[in-house]
Amino acid sequence: MNKKILDILEFDKVKQLFEPYLQTEQGEMELAALTPTDKKESIETAFMELEDMEQILLEEPRFAVSTIQDVRPVAKRLEMEASLNIDELLALKAVLRVTHELKDFYDNLENVRLERLNRLFDNLVDLPRLQGGLQAINEGGFVESFASEKLAKIRRRIQENEHQVREILQDLLKSKADMLADAVIASRNGRNVLPVKNTYRNRIAGVVHDISASGNTVYIEPRAVVNLNEEIANHRADERYEIIQILEELSDSLRPHAAEIANNAWIIGHLDLIKAKYRFMRDYKAVVPEVSSNRSIQLLQLRHPLIENAVANDLHFTEDLTEIVITGPNTGGKTIMLKTLGLAQIMAQSGLPILADPGSRVGIFSQVFADIGDEQSIEQSLSTFSSHMTNIVSILHQVDTASLILLDELGAGTDPQEGAGLAIAILEDLRLRGIKTMATTHYPELKAYGIETAGVQNASMEFATASLRPTYRFMQGVPGRSNAFEIARRLGLSETIIQDAMKMTNTDNDVNQIIEKLEAQTLESRKRLDTIQEVEQENLKFNRALKKLYNEFNREKETELNKARLEAQEIIDVALTESDMILKNLHAKSSLKPHEIIEAKSQLKKLAPETVDLSQNKVLKQAKKARKPKVGDDILVISYGQRGTLVNQLKDGRWEAQVGLIKMTLEEAEFNLLKAEKEQPKKKQVNVVKRTTSGPRARLDLRGKRYEEAMQELD
Repeated sequence: MNKKILDILEFDKVKQLFEPYLQTEQGEMELAALTPTDKKESIETAFMELEDMEQILLEEPRFAVSTIQDVRPVAKRLEMEASLNIDELLALKAVLRVTHELKDFYDNLENVRLERLNRLFDNLVDLPRLQGGLQAINEGGFVESFASEKLAKIRRRIQENEHQVREILQDLLKSKADMLADAVIASRNGRNVLPVKNTYRNRIAGVVHDISASGNTVYIEPRAVVNLNEEIANHRADERYEIIQILEELSDSLRPHAAEIANNAWIIGHLDLIKAKYRFMRDYKAVVPEVSSNRSIQLLQLRHPLIENAVANDLHFTEDLTEIVITGPNTGGKTIMLKTLGLAQIMAQSGLPILADPGSRVGIFSQVFADIGDEQSIEQSLSTFSSHMTNIVSILHQVDTASLILLDELGAGTDPQEGAGLAIAILEDLRLRGIKTMATTHYPELKAYGIETAGVQNASMEFATASLRPTYRFMQGVPGRSNAFEIARRLGLSETIIQDAMKMTNTDNDVNQIIEKLEAQTLESRKRLDTIQEVEQENLKFNRALKKLYNEFNREKETELNKARLEAQEIIDVALTESDMILKNLHAKSSLKPHEIIEAKSQLKKLAPETVDLSQNKVLKQAKKARKPKVGDDILVISYGQRGTLVNQLKDGRWEAQVGLIKMTLEEAEFNLLKAEKEQPKKKQVNVVKRTTSGPRARLDLRGKRYEEAMQELD
C-alpha cells in the first residue's frame, strides 16, 4: 500500500487510538509497523484471532498480558556470545515469567474453542529451569546470596568483619567520648570513621580520611579497624568478581535458548496487540467485518474513527456498481465520506476492527489512491487545478482493476464547463477499466452522467433547509440539489429578486422536485430501516443475555449438585464408619448371633444411596489440579527461605527445583507453592472409610464360615 494514502487518511492517528490498550513494548512496535495488506488469508487470520480473543475474554474476563520490554537487542547480544548485565537478565526473566503464566492459563482454559490463538499458545516454550536460575536476581536487580555457594561465603565474611568493626567503634565511642565531636559512626570514602575534635587528632591513632569545612572535626579511621576494613574491601572486590561470574553463567545458560525466548516475546506482544484490538472494539462499538471475494463493499452505520460523535451512514458498493458520484454544494461532509470509506478499507486490510454495525463487508484492494484537499504548490508554481490534475494523471498511470480510487471535487479549479467535461471523461475512463471509484463534485452535469450511465450511481449529503444546516447524512441513489434559492428566501431576500434569479438561471424546477421527492422517500426508508435495526439490536442483546443466564444457571446447577454429592458422600462415609464401630461394640458386648449382625450391617448399607463417580467432574478436577505442584511453579524452599522453580518430577515423587544456580531435590513437604498458599481452602476433617468393590467372581470360598455367613455370601 502506498504511503501517501496512509498520510492523507491519517492512518497513524487511527493507530494511536489503540496505544492506550497496550501493555508491552513488543505490542507497541508491532502496532507501529502495521500496514494494510491485500492477502486475504492474512486478513482473515487477523480477524479469527480477534474472534478467539473475544471468546477468551467472555469466558475469562480477567485474562491479562503482563508488561515486558523489547528483548530483541538482548537476544542478539546473546547470539553474539556477549554476557548480559542485570537489567538485560531481568528483561528476559520477565519474558520467561509471562510465558509460564500464559502457558498455565491456556492449560487451564475450558469451554472455549480456539481457531487460531491455540497455535500461538502451543508455540510458547516454557523454560522452567532457566526461570528458576534467574530467581537468583530479584526484581530490584540485587543478586541473591543463594546464587552460588562462593557468593554466600563471601557475604558471610563481609558481615562478620563489619560486625567486628562496629563493635570496636562502639567501644571507642564510649571510651573516647570526650574527644569526639559527635557520638556517631560516620562514613568517608567507603570507610567507617569517627568524627574527632581537631584538638585531639593526635590522641587517636589512625588514618585521616577527611576534615570538616570549619576545620574543627577530623574524620579518622582508627588503626584497630584499618586491617578489618582492608579485608572488607578485598571481600567486596571478590563479591563483585563473583557476581560477574554468576552473570556470565546465567548468560551461558540462556544463550542456546535465545531464539526461543525472542519468539516467546513476539507471541506475548502479538497477544497483547490482539487484546488491545478487542478492547478498542468493545469501547468504540466496532465490529469485525466480513471479507468479500469480489471487492463488493457493504458498510452499515459506518463512522469516522477520528471524529467525535460522528454521524453514522450506510454505504453499499455492490459488485455491479463501479462508481458513486456525490453531487451537491461544497458543505455537508462529502470529503469526510470519502475519507471514511478509505479508512474503513485500510483498517480492515490491516486486521483492525472498523466502526460499523454487524453485517458490514469490505473488499480487498491492492492499492487505494486518493486526490483529496487543496494541494496547491507555491514552490512548483502550480495552481490548485494543476496540482490536482498532476496527481490524477499519476493515479491513472498506476491503477488497475484491483484498486480503489477516491477523488474529491473532481475537475474543480478551472472553467466550470471545461471542468465538468474533464470530470466526466476521467470517470468514464475509470468505469470502462472496471475500477471502483468514489468521487465528489458540485457540477450539475455529473448528475445526468450518474443517471444515464450503467454502473454509476448518484449520491448526495442531506441538507436541512429548515435549520440551514447540513445533517451529514449520506443519501445513496439521490443526486444533490441546489438549495441556494431556498436558503436566500429564508435569509430574507426579496421574493421578487429570487423569482428573477430563477428565470435568469433557467432552472429546471421539475428536476429539483423529483430530487426532493427522492430525498423524502430516502428519509422514510431510512427511518424504517433504523426501526428494524433497533429491533434487531434489542433481539441480539436479549439473546446474548439469555444465553449468558443459561450458561450461568448450568454452571451453578453443576456446582451445587457436586457440592451436594460431596456432602452426601461425606455423611455416608461417616455413618458407615460409625455403624461399623457400633456393630463391633454390639458383637463384643451382646449375645447376638453372627448372622444377625451380618443382616443388620447389610441393611445399614442399603440405606446409603449409590456411590456417585466424581472422577469426571470438572470442578473437582480443577480443585485437585490447583492443589498439586507442577513443573514451572514458583516455590519457597522452607529450610532456606529461598525462591526457586520446579523443573522436573522424579519417579519416586520427589521434585527437582532450580534455586539460583543450584539444583535441589526436594520432597513436597520441603517447599511451599508461592501462588497456591492463599488459594487453598480450609479442609473439613472427615473420618472416611475407604471401601473397595469388585465385580462378580467366578469362585466363592466358603471354607471356615458358619452356616448363616455362608448363606449370606450365597445371596
